Amino acid sequence: MPRVTVHLLRHGEVFNPDRVLYGRLPDFHLSERGQAMAAMVADHFAQLRNDGGAPVYLVASPLTRAQETAVPTAEALGLDIATDPRIIEAGNHFEGLVVTPRELLKPRHWPYFRNPLRPSWGEPYAAQAERMLAAARDARRRALELGGDGAQAVMVSHQLPIWATRRRAEGKRLWHDPRRRECTLASLTSLTFDGDDVVGVQYSEPAAALLPGAATTPGA
Repeated sequence: MPRVTVHLLRHGEVFNPDRVLYGRLPDFHLSERGQAMAAMVADHFAQLRNDGGAPVYLVASPLTRAQETAVPTAEALGLDIATDPRIIEAGNHFEGLVVTPRELLKPRHWPYFRNPLRPSWGEPYAAQAERMLAAARDARRRALELGGDGAQAVMVSHQLPIWATRRRAEGKRLWHDPRRRECTLASLTSLTFDGDDVVGVQYSEPAAALLPGAATTPGA
């Protein structure tokens, strides 16, 4: 079967001085650092093209920060940006709040902690992995149509959906410690497909030089 790589690209740093858990809220734009991160990822993909292979299909979450992250890559590779709502950020009860220990102790939140393995405060991990993998398989098919065996696609998404997808692809349990996610800003989680099956997962950080000092808002 022909092999295709689908890169799951997390968006760059967001301008969020109030440290809001912005979730699916609109109009959260990239910071200057985030724009630089997106440019570094575009340079990475441009180098792949110079080496004989580069993405032929680009799709992004409908949220502003993902769309803005996709722009430099689209310009570098001459690609249009498709939009897929299936790769949007996870739904979260705490969206729009500044999440602090004091906030979490408020009784109105307690019912949402009944099952942290699901998790009960937001979209189930399994649902995130399922929608992301369905979108990734569609991106694989489109890339194959455009580029044939060995083609590549990019999906610009968000940390938690990407991490849930990686754990599902690696056959690991979906519940986890959020502090131990390997999915930094502007990182690439690359899935190698043989047909519709994921046969390999690789991780890289094209914008690693800009990570020191970057925002670390949980769930961002």
